[in-house]
Amino acid sequence: MSFLRLSAVVVALAGAIGLTLSNPTMDDYLRFVEQELSKAIDRMDRGTPTREQQFIRQVFQSQSRKLLESIVRPNTARQNWGIASKYETQVVDTKVIVLGLGGRFIPLQGVEEATLKIGRMAF
Repeated sequence: MSFLRLSAVVVALAGAIGLTLSNPTMDDYLRFVEQELSKAIDRMDRGTPTREQQFIRQVFQSQSRKLLESIVRPNTARQNWGIASKYETQVVDTKVIVLGLGGRFIPLQGVEEATLKIGRMAF
């Protein structure tokens, strides 16, 4: 085996190990969902007076963890493929599919629709 091929194999293995170590966990996924909900709430309340916006954000901040633990976690299935994970969440009649890869999340289906529905449920 030539040095070039051996180097390519070492780089590929190092990349695979790096992806495996950075494969997002369920807690990482819940933080991602929380961030998406926060963004949806910011978009929803643009026409609302400032005092009401602050109230909505305070309620969301205080209740978001309960909302995630009671609605999102029990309705999520994680398929761990070692270097990546696929998260499927069935919530409020919407199927959400997200790919976790390299410590990041790539929404594939239903994220926007579900975050709006969950954001409305919080109130």
